[in-house]
Amino acid sequence: MNRSVRRISKIRRVIANRQDDLTVVMENVHDPHNVSAVLRTCDAVGILQVELVYTTEKFPRIGKKSSSSAGKWVERRKHASLDECYRTLRASGMRIYAAVLDDKARSLYDIDCTAPVAFVFGNEHRGVSDDAAAGADGTFKIPMLGMIESLNISVACGITLFEALRQRLRLDRFPPAPLDEKQQAELARQWLQR
Repeated sequence: MNRSVRRISKIRRVIANRQDDLTVVMENVHDPHNVSAVLRTCDAVGILQVELVYTTEKFPRIGKKSSSSAGKWVERRKHASLDECYRTLRASGMRIYAAVLDDKARSLYDIDCTAPVAFVFGNEHRGVSDDAAAGADGTFKIPMLGMIESLNISVACGITLFEALRQRLRLDRFPPAPLDEKQQAELARQWLQR
């Protein structure tokens, strides 16, 4: 099998497993290494598109080396406001959970990640904003037993998304993909041009 045929085959296989009902919202995440790591994890678990809300920070410049070109394979949709982002997600039937470290937050492991869901992760220093937490359908946290009470955003996102993947694999969600044949063909056409 020549290189071109292998590339086309891989693109089709990856697209067949893309999930349009699982996503991440990055709220004012400014560190390009963290953004790159999140994009890489999103690609690894089959996320089609991430949501970007940058109201106090600028979206960072991402190098190809740090993201392993994951930005090429994960679509990014920018929103002018948090309200706009949440309206868009809810219009597509998603429940929204914000990562928050407080006693009221549910354990990640108690959330049904097989349903359409968006996970909100905040800025490295400030975390998820109060507005993002209040506007979400709920808050969640990753159970931790050590002295340190928080994880790096890319680590927290990785744990969260691989829990979603684990739940979806357990229910044989991969395949079939939520994308229909026409959507898959269009995405393959775009990817072949990259």
